[in-house]
Amino acid sequence: MSAKKFAESIGIKTVQSLYDIQKGKIKNISNALAGKIASAFPEIEKTWLLTGEGEMLNNSPQTQTIKNEAVLFEFGTIMNVPLVNQYAYAGYLCGYSDPEYIGALPTVPFPVDREYQGQYICFEVKGDSMDDGSKYSFEEGDIVLCRDIAQEYWKSKLHINKWNAFVIVHKTDGVLIKKIIDHDVEKGIITIHSLNPLYKDRELNLVDVKMLFNVVKMQRNQ
Repeated sequence: MSAKKFAESIGIKTVQSLYDIQKGKIKNISNALAGKIASAFPEIEKTWLLTGEGEMLNNSPQTQTIKNEAVLFEFGTIMNVPLVNQYAYAGYLCGYSDPEYIGALPTVPFPVDREYQGQYICFEVKGDSMDDGSKYSFEEGDIVLCRDIAQEYWKSKLHINKWNAFVIVHKTDGVLIKKIIDHDVEKGIITIHSLNPLYKDRELNLVDVKMLFNVVKMQRNQ
């Protein structure tokens, strides 16, 4: 792909640094840039990007799991994405790291207005905790398209103001769809918020979280 397209894929605005790398003006890329590339293309080994040592492709079991979750078959503006419906929440909590389980999930066609980069999965909304009757509500049966946030990024301040909702896979509470209104990086604690006022705000320790996703798009249940 072009340098411009590659920059868009990894989420950087300035293309000049990529041109400088191509021309040999920059011999070593930064750790931050390597992290963005490895996040967008998990099959690429970050150490190889930084040092040139070892294998370029990461074939670890974890990467294979991510790739099984992430492979999106795109037909025009439609992505077919693995779906965890509300009845499969318990199974996902046990099988999220099992490639065979992920591969056996049904897929749902999700219309998008542009090409998305990253590792994606869909969840069916369960319950009414995110339903306050407003246009921002998530109603039971809605389908949310979610992008995985790698654990290495949990150590930095999450972009809680950029996204309307997150999917949190918790060790004991299962799959939660909530807003995150605060992130104490030092303590590793997030504060989750429900749109429905009947549900109180809660604090969760990230050590008890297995996976974390930001909600990218939503399909309303018809």
